[in-house]
Amino acid sequence: MAIPIAVLDCDLLLYGRGHRTLDRFDIETVSDEFLLSTFGFPREFICYLVEMLGETLSRPTQRSRAISPEVQILAALGFYTSGSFQTRMGDAIGISQASMSRCVTNVTKALAEKAAEFIGFSRDQATQQQAREEFYRVAGIPSVMGVVDCVHIAIKAPNAEDLSYVNRKGFHSINCQLVCDPRGLLLSAETHWPGGLLDTAVFQQSSLKRLFEEQDSHDGWLLGDSKYLLKKWLMTPLQYPETPAEYRYNMAHTATHEIIDRTVRAMQTRFRCLDGSKGYLQYAPEKCSHIILACCVLHNVSLQTGLDAWTFERTENPEQSEEGCEPMESMDSEAFRIRQELIRNHFS
Repeated sequence: MAIPIAVLDCDLLLYGRGHRTLDRFDIETVSDEFLLSTFGFPREFICYLVEMLGETLSRPTQRSRAISPEVQILAALGFYTSGSFQTRMGDAIGISQASMSRCVTNVTKALAEKAAEFIGFSRDQATQQQAREEFYRVAGIPSVMGVVDCVHIAIKAPNAEDLSYVNRKGFHSINCQLVCDPRGLLLSAETHWPGGLLDTAVFQQSSLKRLFEEQDSHDGWLLGDSKYLLKKWLMTPLQYPETPAEYRYNMAHTATHEIIDRTVRAMQTRFRCLDGSKGYLQYAPEKCSHIILACCVLHNVSLQTGLDAWTFERTENPEQSEEGCEPMESMDSEAFRIRQELIRNHFS
């Protein structure tokens, strides 16, 4: 009687030590609809990733049989977009669950290494000016360079009983501080902060704050909600608006700041591994932070290759902190003057 054999990650059973790679899945044999529904991205984008990461993923390995870059990328995309190592995903491309996990690790590392190339403020003047104009068209706030907020991504409890990852809602998480432009393109992504840190503490320790504090002058400002500290380069809403102009400013601030919330919702819908409703990331915090960063890179690469940021937007709000407003004693007097001048000149 024939004994069925499950998909095994064993080179010797299939090809012996002389075979270098095994192309278990041929992307050319399946439809565009299958690729989009199974892996979350169209054929052209997947091929672009293979071209971009192929050399890195083809590095020599101690294993007797390497998995092709194409299959590694499909495995990782399958995980990022579904949030699980379901057997059907491995079956679709012909690899085991253990191999799926290794592929995700390899591709995640390769994408994270590309973060500085695809995420950053260092863009040409024309692009920066276009972003300011697009932000202005949203609700009339001038000179906006980006909108900033934090979002919590659920993770499993670390092996060590580290309470620093327990957030104010009682679950373990990574607190990620993100900045985006009016199209949803990420300009900054800090994905490594323990969930127990409040947004204000993340901001105070962040590379974002250091970047702007080290600049002698600023051509504009970021927008942050009431959890953030008012800075000359970071405009926040007024805690207690009194005049019609102040109310109009707050409404404009809310409408413009909503872009970062929309971006996070779209990312969590496209990358289900970041969506707490699909379960938390089953890795140590460091690896979770790398997976989140890899998804941020993929998000930006997809935008820069012509995909729409809002295609997968959902309606429910992402997990965010619930912190109080900025205390008056921490107010930067020069920043306060700049905000009042902004309100007077544009909302009176």
